[in-house]
Amino acid sequence: MKKATQNNNVPIGDPPFDKTPGTNNVPIGDPPFQSRGTSKNNVPIGDPPIRNQANRKNNVPIGDPPFDKTPGTNNIPIGDPPELDPGGAEEMPAPEESGDAAAQMRDMGAITVKRGDHIIHCLTIIGQIEGHYILPPQNKTTKYEHVIPQLVAIEESLDIEGLVIILNTVGGDVEAGLAIAELIAGMKKPTVSLVLGGGHSIGVPLAVSARRSFIAPSATMTIHPVRMSGLVLGVPQTFSYFQKMQERITRFVMQNSDISAARFNKLMLNTGELVTDVGTVLDGERAVNEGLIDNIGGLSDALACLYGLISGTESSEKPAAKKRKPKK
Repeated sequence: MKKATQNNNVPIGDPPFDKTPGTNNVPIGDPPFQSRGTSKNNVPIGDPPIRNQANRKNNVPIGDPPFDKTPGTNNIPIGDPPELDPGGAEEMPAPEESGDAAAQMRDMGAITVKRGDHIIHCLTIIGQIEGHYILPPQNKTTKYEHVIPQLVAIEESLDIEGLVIILNTVGGDVEAGLAIAELIAGMKKPTVSLVLGGGHSIGVPLAVSARRSFIAPSATMTIHPVRMSGLVLGVPQTFSYFQKMQERITRFVMQNSDISAARFNKLMLNTGELVTDVGTVLDGERAVNEGLIDNIGGLSDALACLYGLISGTESSEKPAAKKRKPKK
């Protein structure tokens, strides 16, 4: 049988050829080639075209980093950082440095700052102190596994000269809080604490653990006995365990502040102040008068004291015991 034909006089289904002079005499679907006489790409479509040698710009295939051959410009691939002119503007800090500081502040609640010749580290202890058990996700927490390595790194750092601790905590895990407090108290570098908002429960040992302590006038501190949630066995051993744990806290507070153990226990066992609990709430002025905190002040006072400890203008010893006001 004779095959049907199209207008170009070829059988249907066979690749038509264009017989017009100067056009592509190749079957449809094959890559056409441009005339050799042109100044464009004499290569099949899809291959990287080569620019004319007369072009003083990119004499490289498309996709390779172009080079600028113009005199006086940077003959380096695009993307390489240009060198700063030695006589030009002041060198800016590397972007990764500012990125690291932002990540440190976001993830750890801490930041390292420099003023003049001194570099200090700021550590915040906020919300509940999380210990061996993970707290619910809606709780603001300070994780002791994040704080402890930071304290070790600060103590071993050759650049950081002092530490300021900002406290606004409701308390939390007793052993985790006491572990952090012991680390701060054992540091050789100058340390200053500042209580803002509240320093309750195990926040009291954390506040007094620094070499100097400050409290804002509106801040408060709650002193109460230790307690335990969950299953509690009603046996003498349980109460003995509570008593020994409370003695550890009282001993630490007494050794790092100017309050006596007898006075601290009396405030802790007070039954006439809290409605549904045992203990005492101290505001900023009363905390200083009781000898628990060294001074009333804010951020500028705490930083000035820290810089004084670093430079040696402030004594590194704890202030002398303050004379308590007589109770009415």
